[in-house]
Amino acid sequence: MAEIRLENLGHAYAGGAYALKPLTMTWADGQTYSLLGPSGCGKSTMLNIISGLLRPSEGRVLFDGQDVTARDTGQRNIAQVFQVPVIYRSMTVADNLAFPLVCRKVRPAEIARRVERIAERLGLAPMLRKPANSLTADQKQLVSLGRGLVRDDVSAILLDEPLTVIDPQMKFELRKILKQINEEYRLTMVLVTHDQNEAMTFAKTVIVMNHGEVIQAGSPKELFDRPATEYVGYFIGSPPMNYLAAVIDGDHARVEGTSLSVKLPSGTGPEGLKIGFRPEHLRRDQHGVALSGTVDRIWYEGGDEVLSLTTGPHSFRARVQAAASAPGQTLALHIPQESLRLYAQGQMIA
Repeated sequence: MAEIRLENLGHAYAGGAYALKPLTMTWADGQTYSLLGPSGCGKSTMLNIISGLLRPSEGRVLFDGQDVTARDTGQRNIAQVFQVPVIYRSMTVADNLAFPLVCRKVRPAEIARRVERIAERLGLAPMLRKPANSLTADQKQLVSLGRGLVRDDVSAILLDEPLTVIDPQMKFELRKILKQINEEYRLTMVLVTHDQNEAMTFAKTVIVMNHGEVIQAGSPKELFDRPATEYVGYFIGSPPMNYLAAVIDGDHARVEGTSLSVKLPSGTGPEGLKIGFRPEHLRRDQHGVALSGTVDRIWYEGGDEVLSLTTGPHSFRARVQAAASAPGQTLALHIPQESLRLYAQGQMIA
């Protein structure tokens, strides 16, 4: 296991624009991280630089303070799991899991112990004698993952969208297993994903990226409660954060035609002001700032109603407990004042 430090790290392909803009960041030993963002945002580029598959055009990668930038993948002692399962088709499941240990000349008894332990954790125990090429896609991915977990000498386990081929219920179970293994063995794990649910339920620290840049890094709660930019607010949350255009009214920013207002920091200009709030923070009770709207559309998610509403020129969404709302109905909702966020030019300022 290792602390991973990216120091002034950046990468541009063939002298073109940055695929990964220069950044400095430290990932603590034994923690779980997610690189979250849309396709082409730079997350896989960053992961491939860490693994040694790609040499950065500038900056350094350090494992436990040692510069590994010029070392190849084998010298970095990492395990990487890719989106498409990588298995040895001519081997059994047991032989696939054992292969990294055989290459390191681990004693046969120890190999058997580790293979059985990981196979049990991943639900592969009944399949150990089966040929690997007879498995389903999600079972093959479990084998690929197991080859990394069976080792006890890795600096980090790097997961490049490994859950894409796995069915939804197995994804939930596998995330739980990975977190248990992390807590038990203190393995540094980094997951690349475009799925916010995967990122938020797996990692202690989520790193949101866009256009080759780290936009915000923090705990799932920090990203949900205080998104640093409108982009993060849109990307995190389902439905995404509401943003209503605001104007300056004395020492406050106010959404015209509503009671929503936030005190302005000194020196704030009038351009690009918006008040943001989460759909989950709107309530049917009488506590907080009132915000009424006419229901345009309703859809159901479990025991919740997700409502699309309009008030004057503004539209917003609310996630509330299901209560037989109807299109055309006017609802009086309320939001705690402390749940309102103020943005200027796309950046949170209050």
